[in-house]
Amino acid sequence: MGSRSSITNADLAYIAGFLDGDGSLMLQLKKRSDSTRGARFMATICLYQDSRHEAPLTWIRERIQCGYVSRRNDGMTELRINGFSQVRRTLEALLMHVRFKKKQALLLIRACKMLEKQTLRTLNSRDMRKIVDLLLLIQNENYVSKRRKTREELHNILGLTP
Repeated sequence: MGSRSSITNADLAYIAGFLDGDGSLMLQLKKRSDSTRGARFMATICLYQDSRHEAPLTWIRERIQCGYVSRRNDGMTELRINGFSQVRRTLEALLMHVRFKKKQALLLIRACKMLEKQTLRTLNSRDMRKIVDLLLLIQNENYVSKRRKTREELHNILGLTP
């Protein structure tokens, strides 16, 4: 998130409203062959808009000074903000204005704080289980059209035994 002095309270309120209506907050576990655990957590804020009307996404990107705008093949454009620190700082700045996704935002901030401190390799099994629980709580609050992994499947990917 850019310096707070360059963004107004009204800008933050507008961006939070955009997130509430046309955005999603995600915590995912991605399989990775190039890591020692074979997986990594990924935190993302994503704002969506029809590509014919993508100017607000560029405006938001300029205000928050992070993320990237990209056009998808289906006529939609996304502003994606990735990374535990950037996601946490952005959500903390928007939090007082978020209405409908406040629960997901608070959960994602908690997960990002835990993940900022350590790598997946250095997380203990108790903390990994907590992060999996946060991931599932966030998913349960979101509308998702495709199948999700169960707690057991996520634990299995992370090598956590019951």
